Amino acid sequence: MLESLQRRFYLNFIKDDRWKYIWDGLGTTLKVTLFAVILGIVLGFLVAVVRSTYEKTGKLRILNFLCKIYLTVIRGTPVVVQLLIIYFVIFGSVKIDKVMVAVLAFGLNSGAYVAEIFRSGIMSIDNGQFEAGRSLGFNYAQTMFHIIMPQAFKNVLPALGNEFIVLLKETSVSGYIAMQDLTKGGDIIRSQTYDAFMPLLSVAAVYLVMVMIFTKLVSILERRLRNSDH
Repeated sequence: MLESLQRRFYLNFIKDDRWKYIWDGLGTTLKVTLFAVILGIVLGFLVAVVRSTYEKTGKLRILNFLCKIYLTVIRGTPVVVQLLIIYFVIFGSVKIDKVMVAVLAFGLNSGAYVAEIFRSGIMSIDNGQFEAGRSLGFNYAQTMFHIIMPQAFKNVLPALGNEFIVLLKETSVSGYIAMQDLTKGGDIIRSQTYDAFMPLLSVAAVYLVMVMIFTKLVSILERRLRNSDH
């Protein structure tokens, strides 16, 4: 039994340096996740500001309408379909880096959910905070920037951390555009050795470890935020 496991381990990871498929795929997965999170946060923040401004002041009606269309389309369609449309339809006739396509697809998808996270954080701030800002002589933009957003951002940080974890796992569908991410790396090994157990189990273990680490970091962040409220 032990000799069989050793032989399979050698065949799947040591022979021909096949472990590099996992390692290189991990790097690609983390790169896509990081830049997609940045894009999602920026886009989500802008959409949330537009929507919350419309709800509180009635201004930016056209922009709010466009944002609602974006949210409806993105949240109403699977991320893998969005990825395929961006790669095969939008950039079908253009030679473009697959990592960039993945960042764009997952960033646009994440931005829709981050927008609602930010909006809920902004709307959770009591209207008395707006009145306090106006009494200090701030206009609406200054009140949002100096008073509302710092409180809202603090409230939504744990939710943003969870969105990062979800996005990390969602990137596992990047193989649909033949990008060598972590999942695809394990599948390449499987196709060469005809042994699915070890490579795919290793991929699952790597995802599990990363999720556990990020979940722990999010829980630490939540605990520190609760302590700072006292």
